Amino acid sequence: MIDRTLLTGTKAVQATLTVSATLGGALQPQPPDPRTGPRVIPNDLADWLAALRLLAAVPFAYLVPDAELLPQESARFFYLDRAWTDALVQGAMSAGTVTTADHAQLESVYPYVRSEVDEAERLARVAGHDPAPLGPAGTVTGLLLRSRAVAGWPGLHLRAYSELVPDDAILPDSDPRRLRLLRMERLAPAVLAVLIDGVPRTVHVEEPRQGLQFGVRPPDGSPAGTTRQGLVPPRDISTGEPLVPMDDKTSWVPVRFRPGAPGVLNLRKTRDALLAVPGTNMGRDVDSAEFAIQLLRYPYRQVFGPAGPQTDPEVNPSTAGTKAGWTQVFRPRIGVPGLLAEFTRNTP
Repeated sequence: MIDRTLLTGTKAVQATLTVSATLGGALQPQPPDPRTGPRVIPNDLADWLAALRLLAAVPFAYLVPDAELLPQESARFFYLDRAWTDALVQGAMSAGTVTTADHAQLESVYPYVRSEVDEAERLARVAGHDPAPLGPAGTVTGLLLRSRAVAGWPGLHLRAYSELVPDDAILPDSDPRRLRLLRMERLAPAVLAVLIDGVPRTVHVEEPRQGLQFGVRPPDGSPAGTTRQGLVPPRDISTGEPLVPMDDKTSWVPVRFRPGAPGVLNLRKTRDALLAVPGTNMGRDVDSAEFAIQLLRYPYRQVFGPAGPQTDPEVNPSTAGTKAGWTQVFRPRIGVPGLLAEFTRNTP
């Protein structure tokens, strides 16, 4: 894994001078990397430059200059400008150059540097047993998530897919539809940054699957903080499968609470309500295990992407006027020429 410690002050200058000094001389073959084979620049320098290109040493204020751009409980998808990150790497390498000959030497070796940094970038999160994804770097997209969920569940799972997949799908890393994560890091207690190798069509953000959870869900439209109302989907205790549609709470069983004790379940009345539902296979003497099955809550999953092929104009062109395509989220809407025209429009 790459050391993502923020480089500041003297350390940053020393690191960039080392990069420039190493590349400024004649190219010397480096020891082969077991992940990628022969290399021109040292592995630690390639890894450091890859981390820089993945914004590991870029101050957060440069990415989000105003808090209004990332309000509370929001998600922002973005497209990473390769020209900007290449310029960042070139700037780091040029910190130690002095003469015109130094600049010319760095310019001549940059194609080799870029090729090897491309490989190092894709190896940033590859485990030792996974195959190394080689080849030129492609489009990088990302997500900034600011939410209490990030602080409450530090181990959030995020999966990105190149195709539409069912909302309840969990595909293995080896599946070709699964996109690799180049970086996933908490930048603040409630801010999560993710960089994705490619343009996803579906993104799943899910609570960590680290144990059983029990609870009830509030009715749709209930005020925040309500503790006297709750619903559970009745389940067949022999299989654990719900007996009613999970997306229709009108057929769920209301949970009873004790009077004068907000948030405290009335187990007897809740048991009677569950026994009244046919198919639960619960006996009259409900034990704790049967009750626990009824109160099971699987990790919550938030799905980003089209609702389905019928609403995705990239799959069904006839719907082009009803909903924007998912890849439109990542398509840059502004560039330097547009900004220049905007800022010089009223210039005398």
